[in-house]
Amino acid sequence: QVQLVESGGGLVQPGGSLRLSCVASGSILSTLTMGWYRQAPGKQRELVATITSGGRTNYAESAKGRFAISRDSAKDTVYLQMNNLKPEDTAVYYCKANYGLARFYWGQGTQVTVSS
Repeated sequence: QVQLVESGGGLVQPGGSLRLSCVASGSILSTLTMGWYRQAPGKQRELVATITSGGRTNYAESAKGRFAISRDSAKDTVYLQMNNLKPEDTAVYYCKANYGLARFYWGQGTQVTVSS
């Protein structure tokens, strides 16, 4: 069992920045991908960004050019740097660790609110 703990969410004005962190209780070296997802009220959970063990990244169209995902395997941590935030980025952001073979874990989520 791996536990994921997200942090770094909060209230920010439009155009502002936040950096989310996801710390895993176990090693992330063997993960296929680590990812960030988000869920806004009344909407389905959606992909924001993923990063493979080799460092290959993938972004949702809405995140391209504004968000950056990175990982520090030595710290078992994944980050999501979010710049130029917009009100439509408001959501609960979840971290996911995918180890393959249908073995994956979710964090509890961290709230991001973009509002003036």
